[in-house]
Amino acid sequence: MQLKRVVVTGLGALTPIGNNVEAYWDGLKNGKSGSAPITYFDTEKFKTKFACELKGYNPEDHFDRKEARKLDRFAQYALVSTEEAIKDSGLDLDKVDKFKVGVVWGAGIGGLETFQNEMINYAEGDGTPRFNPFFIPKMIADIAPGNISIKYGFMGPNYTTVSACASSANALIDALNYIRLGHCEVVVTGGSEAAVTIAGMGGFNAMHALSTRNDSPETASRPFDATRDGFVLGEGAGALILEEYEHAKARGAKIYAEVIGGGLSSDAYHMTAPHPEGIGVVKVMENCLENAGIKPEEVDAINTHGTSTPLGDVAELKAISKVFGDHAHKININSTKSMTGHLLGAAGAIEAIASILAMEHNLVPPTINHSVVDENIDPKFNLTLNKAQAREVNVAMSNTFGFGGHNACVLFRKIS
Repeated sequence: MQLKRVVVTGLGALTPIGNNVEAYWDGLKNGKSGSAPITYFDTEKFKTKFACELKGYNPEDHFDRKEARKLDRFAQYALVSTEEAIKDSGLDLDKVDKFKVGVVWGAGIGGLETFQNEMINYAEGDGTPRFNPFFIPKMIADIAPGNISIKYGFMGPNYTTVSACASSANALIDALNYIRLGHCEVVVTGGSEAAVTIAGMGGFNAMHALSTRNDSPETASRPFDATRDGFVLGEGAGALILEEYEHAKARGAKIYAEVIGGGLSSDAYHMTAPHPEGIGVVKVMENCLENAGIKPEEVDAINTHGTSTPLGDVAELKAISKVFGDHAHKININSTKSMTGHLLGAAGAIEAIASILAMEHNLVPPTINHSVVDENIDPKFNLTLNKAQAREVNVAMSNTFGFGGHNACVLFRKIS
């Protein structure tokens, strides 16, 4: 069977460093940090008092007050980023076959704030179960693609992928395959997360996953730096319109890039820690290269998972060295989480967008906040430290890994 080609024709972003794609790219290329003291709740007794919150986001700019109350923030973010992506794609929704348009969305946690608030209200009450009738539909992770399909009338495949921090990269790969196999002509894909909450911060602090650099939150996310001490929690969403190449070409669509491959693997090692030798990460990149039908030396840039954790950053770079050999030293390697923080289930989506924009502009965004060399990291790696670097980027890879050992890898290529 001849697989169909798949391209990206629309982008939407809602991130801690920009509330649309243009602002997001501006933040990326200029090395902007999205980390700052938390404003959503009192952090006096929390170990970590900062996060990468959205700046200037107001639900009433996008929804009427009644509608906003029915949507958890993660679902709001999904709808906002999708609206931008659909407009960007130029799709005429009156002309598409809506049975051939799917929505495959990623979320690692879903409506955590809704669940948290309902439990707090119950605990503070008299024991009578007075729950909001929208509690369940606001909370469940699959409600984001459900709401997208309802808003636009898309009647193709519709579901959420949940694989922790790999969720939206998994969603993108599923979307790729639906179009490749001819089941869909268009798929809205991406991911959203809104875990900067009492429960989210408290839970990640309890497992010692977060940075506690409260004296300098803007520099706390420092992938590959010897003094890194954990990730910085972020929130937001990224949306991509994936389209069958001939379908996009026939309507004269702007094409950002071709999605040429996706790889999946599992560490089968630990609930939260990566395999120290990166065995699963080696395999996921090999799987992705094989799926794309390209050689390692064709890859120009890798946006790493790079969360700024002591174990994860080193393990990923060891894996890159094993897969790419000497060519690894010719690749621009970066971590945009140094700027956005870690958006959990939305990370794969916004980082895929960063990879696509790096190709479009031939500019690799920096890994900011690096000052101390880690002796465990090969000094020959080009980690794109502290300043964006101009170079021809024809093939870009995006890595995303999640608790539970879930690994996902996606490859993009300039359209030809």
